Amino acid sequence: MAYSLISSSTFLLSRSPNTTLAPLNKHNFPLRPSRARATAGTIICCSNSPTTAATRSIVSKLLLFTKPSSSASSAFESLFLFCGSVVLSFTLLFSNVDSASAFVVTPQRKLQTDELATVRLFQENTPSVVNITNLAARQDAFTLDVLEVPQGSGSGFVWDSKGHVVTNYHVIRGASDIRVTFADQSAYDAKIVGFDQDKDVAVLRIDAPKDKLRPIPIGVSADLLVGQKVYAIGNPFGLDHTLTTGVISGLRREISSAATGRPIQDVIQTDAAINPGNSGGPLLDSSGSLIGINTAIYSPSGASSGVGFSIPVDTVNGIVDQLVKFGKVTRPILGIKFAPDQSVEQLGVSGVLVLDAPPNGPAGKAGLLSTKRDAYGRLILGDIITSVNGKKVSNGSDLYRILDQCKVGDEVIVEVLRGDQKEQIPVKLEPKPDET
Repeated sequence: MAYSLISSSTFLLSRSPNTTLAPLNKHNFPLRPSRARATAGTIICCSNSPTTAATRSIVSKLLLFTKPSSSASSAFESLFLFCGSVVLSFTLLFSNVDSASAFVVTPQRKLQTDELATVRLFQENTPSVVNITNLAARQDAFTLDVLEVPQGSGSGFVWDSKGHVVTNYHVIRGASDIRVTFADQSAYDAKIVGFDQDKDVAVLRIDAPKDKLRPIPIGVSADLLVGQKVYAIGNPFGLDHTLTTGVISGLRREISSAATGRPIQDVIQTDAAINPGNSGGPLLDSSGSLIGINTAIYSPSGASSGVGFSIPVDTVNGIVDQLVKFGKVTRPILGIKFAPDQSVEQLGVSGVLVLDAPPNGPAGKAGLLSTKRDAYGRLILGDIITSVNGKKVSNGSDLYRILDQCKVGDEVIVEVLRGDQKEQIPVKLEPKPDET
């Protein structure tokens, strides 16, 4: 009654003397033919793990109790060996197995802390971001039927629990109907509450269930820092609810409104990818609070080039409040039309050249002179505005910037260059004619 050891993890099995069996390795595959002499009941152990010490103890006990016997006791020995084999199997099954195990379990991949924060931010704010489709009425050339054709799409976000949705004005410009789609693909028709062309902001309203309306948290843009992480959620190229990340690349930038050309000050510059379709979507900080509305990119190709711009939330906040309450934004004007900046530069002067000052407008009532031609067709230049309230005016952007700090009804002192003389003229600011 003996067993032959081939290696630390391989044993021979023989049912009777002079029986030839192939040795087994730790994966229970035959290694090479060999001869071994062992009595019935020799048991295989295929692991060199310390956890198999108990198993080897069982093996030794089985071997001690196994000896040549008469045919009368063969049944008892067979039963004893069967029970021992069952115990051995359960021992191997429930014991800890080391590298000698035939099965390898790959542990689950764990996300890093910053990755978990980004995933949580996206999941929490996605229900607040919507896809906005601009529908235009078109008449079929053959059937003369009037059809609604999508002419553009963009992004927006839920502003409050009353159903107000904020987006860019250029997203809804020229639309006959507007459709708002949530993340779960539920769609609702929207009505325009109001818009501000000069700042490219619009407010819509939808009749949706309360559980659909999850307002996005409103943050502050006055204390932003360059290098701060930002996140943009939108629908670029029709791919709904896409997240892009980046940092704040610059602050206090200035861009022009796509509708009126009026400058928008204090714009946030970011390198987060902003593509067509992202317009109107939220720009968030690392806490998930709104800090801006994605509105424009600087790109020769029309795709993201790492220079995107967002209207700061501090500017948007005041505009939205006026649009929700009054349906319009009351912004003061001088009531003039002025020449392009390049034309004034060619004249060798600095300021804003007045081309037209209607007599019923604020500037016309105050006595500012328009550019005109004399009886011989010669051009007679009008007044050139050089300062307002003591603040220098070098171009149209400077004039707009100063007026943005004033209110309707304020009286400002406009300094003009008339011929070779400078004059100061008081002007009372009025709202736009279509806003009265």
